Amino acid sequence: MNNVAKLLTALAIMGSLAGCARTAPIANVHSTVSSGHTQSQVKNAILKAGQERKWIMSEAAPGVINARQQSRDHMAEVRINYTATSYSITYANSQNLKASGGKIHKNYNRWIYNLDKDIQLNLSAGSDL
Repeated sequence: MNNVAKLLTALAIMGSLAGCARTAPIANVHSTVSSGHTQSQVKNAILKAGQERKWIMSEAAPGVINARQQSRDHMAEVRINYTATSYSITYANSQNLKASGGKIHKNYNRWIYNLDKDIQLNLSAGSDL
């Protein structure tokens, strides 16, 4: 009985440590935009979402926005390519986010998914763009 308790304790510790992993695969977002939007509206939805989430956004070229998120001593940079029918958010660079071997601190993915969610919300609101 004592060995079973030790085994269960060891399994519980290993499971909790695995659940606390600080890194995850780097997320890249590829989203389609419903018809009826112009490229300008998609751009405005991206810029508005970035501003709401405190990303520093700069237009790099037509259809391309570079964005930077700074949180204390952590920084992430992404490239957002967009058209009237789609957009993508792609990892570009980071500091202090444990980026290595295709993995990164899980906060990066949360930042990206929140930005994507807000872009989608802005596009669905539509009329303010």
